[in-house]
Amino acid sequence: MFTPLQILQQYWGYTSFRDPQEKIIESILNNKDTIALLPTGGGKSICFQIPALIKNGVCIVISPLIALMQNQVESLQAKNIKATTIESGMTQDEIIVLFDNIRFGNYKFLYISPERLQSKFIQDKIAQLEVSLIAIDEAHCISEWGHDFRPSYLDIFKIREIHPKVPVIALTATANNQVLNDISNQLQLKEVEIFKKSFYRDNLAYQVHYTDDKLFKLNQIFNKTKGGAIVYVNTRKKTQTIAKYLIANGFKASSFHGGMLATEKKTVLQNWLANETPIIVATNAFGMGIDKPDVRVVVHFDIPSSIENYVQESGRAGRDHKKAFAVTLTNKADIHAAEKLFKYSIPTLEEVKNVHKKLYQHCQISFGELPENAFNFNFLAFCTKYNFTSNKAFTAIQILHNNGIIQFNNTHKQKSTIQFLVNSKQIINYSGNNLQRKNFINALLRMYSGLFEQDVKIDEYYLAKKAGVTSWTAIELLESLHQEGYINYQKSNNDSELVFLYPREDDKTINRIAKNIQTYLEQKDIKHQQLINFITRNSVCRSIQLLSYFNETSSKTCNMCDVCLKEKNASKTGSQAIINLLKERKEVTAKEMCTQLNLKEADILINLRYLLSEEIIGLNNYNQYFLR
Repeated sequence: MFTPLQILQQYWGYTSFRDPQEKIIESILNNKDTIALLPTGGGKSICFQIPALIKNGVCIVISPLIALMQNQVESLQAKNIKATTIESGMTQDEIIVLFDNIRFGNYKFLYISPERLQSKFIQDKIAQLEVSLIAIDEAHCISEWGHDFRPSYLDIFKIREIHPKVPVIALTATANNQVLNDISNQLQLKEVEIFKKSFYRDNLAYQVHYTDDKLFKLNQIFNKTKGGAIVYVNTRKKTQTIAKYLIANGFKASSFHGGMLATEKKTVLQNWLANETPIIVATNAFGMGIDKPDVRVVVHFDIPSSIENYVQESGRAGRDHKKAFAVTLTNKADIHAAEKLFKYSIPTLEEVKNVHKKLYQHCQISFGELPENAFNFNFLAFCTKYNFTSNKAFTAIQILHNNGIIQFNNTHKQKSTIQFLVNSKQIINYSGNNLQRKNFINALLRMYSGLFEQDVKIDEYYLAKKAGVTSWTAIELLESLHQEGYINYQKSNNDSELVFLYPREDDKTINRIAKNIQTYLEQKDIKHQQLINFITRNSVCRSIQLLSYFNETSSKTCNMCDVCLKEKNASKTGSQAIINLLKERKEVTAKEMCTQLNLKEADILINLRYLLSEEIIGLNNYNQYFLR
């Protein structure tokens, strides 16, 4: 049997583990339930991949992001390790074949989403496997106190019921003690071993800059800092606007957001990884599972959504252990806007009750009734009908979902598909002399392959953009082609799915869970205030502030954040002022300095100690300081 170190060398090419990877692996090999809290870039995957290669059977890896799962599967396959995932759109027959391959093909890893895990069919198939280990990535998603709570994570414990003797490892990059306790309780971990690595990054300078001209500051940053960079913004439109600004100012930049086509995303990512376009402007959907070690700076152009997200996103800089920067650009208007957005996003208990009542009314459910069917639910139509603020209403619906009052499936939306039903000559003849129609058909043929063989997913918005028409015109042209029998066009369904789990009792239902809701809302408020405090608190080292948030006690300043640098500069100014005074007066007491220098007494004493230690000044028998 190979040792963990031999496997590390064989597949990853490393000669030693990072602390505490080896202890985590040992815990799993001893069949102990384990929680690993390792900061972004801390090597979490190796902690479950190596023991899974040693143990018999397949490791079930539960992960929330399809892109992240695919990335890890491809990485393992490149090492000739058998790994697979259940791809979206797979039929039941295809899934049966996949599980047969896993059972009889010596597969070591099955990556699966928590939503898939809720299927009884999938659970039955997993029960037939020899499972070596259950690994839960992004485990903070199981906690309502975490920054990215996902209700689907609450059902993960079902896999424990299927394989009760199999050890579980829960992995996360961002969790405080409260979230760690929640992970342990929700997953029903037994005699759990918890491993934490300090969040302290000795090569990463956290800096908050107050500026009313962010674009100018961005220009300054990239003139000084070369190499890979990520600029995080809060809207898709900003990714494009800021990327264009940077290009116009001579920088190689590109934009990235969730609405882009898969082919566009792939090209942008490859160019960024190869440093052909070293600056990428992205929404926070970017970066998960992508390991680029030479990112020199991560810029938050807008205030991040939480301290956890900030640490995770900033942590993508400097993974090569060379000096890197995490820069936040902000101003009073930004902070005011963040406060306002939070205020309009968080409902009161009474507002949750009102949304709950209106959901039943909207679906025409009478008092005491519990419908068995699911309802197609158009969220925007609901908000318009009852004059709800969309942010508050969405949060209220999520609260009802999280507490098991309703089931709200917001992933019901599917992309539109098309397939040509005629040959290429017929479709070209269809265009005739109509230039708009001709350009549209040409754009379709350029953008998508396989249109004559199968249904192909399309995005009407980007198709319209490439064809130079409005999205409404693109849809009209597609519907016209469908009606005339040239294509089969299946338009996307924008409705969500809503299932009521309790009969209608209005306020009585909410009163039973009122305490849970109130606690949740208070926790949200506390976390928001902690974020604003971090941005605005300019008197304590940024690194110390972050460590404190994650329950780490430290008094060691980083000496490179904006707070520390400001104190350093102030210290230099103070020392020079003392030297200038001594040049003029020759011998001066500390008390006299306090009256003659525009400095705080504490700052004067600190500078005097420094100047004495450096032997720049001396102290005579009369407690007077003099230049040496």
